[in-house]
Amino acid sequence: MVKRQIVKIDEELCTGCGECVLPCAEGAIQIIDGKARVVREELCDGAGFCIGVCPEGALSIEVREAPDFDESAAREATRRRNEEGETFIRQGCYICSREETETPLLPVRHKGESKWVCTRCLPHLIHG
Repeated sequence: MVKRQIVKIDEELCTGCGECVLPCAEGAIQIIDGKARVVREELCDGAGFCIGVCPEGALSIEVREAPDFDESAAREATRRRNEEGETFIRQGCYICSREETETPLLPVRHKGESKWVCTRCLPHLIHG
């Protein structure tokens, strides 16, 4: 075990909507008993792509003792998810609607909502 970044889910804030499950490409998050849970810490890379889609703000990143990220296990979990037909939901920039297949997207919080913004629209969001 090492000290590293890992996703933390606030059980009180989580409504179990499942929005965070598919953005977690490694499959570390699942809905269990109506709440999002990190089910395999070694699959959580700590990147936090799940955070920006949570409408309740229940997800955050914390630094704590956790198993090392296992890249080969994450690849295998992704392969299994794809074979089972569980694929990602395409996200789009909330300003221009360009999809992640066209341009990189970043998760942002704006006016109390979790959204995605593309790198082209980000400067406008920052500078007005």
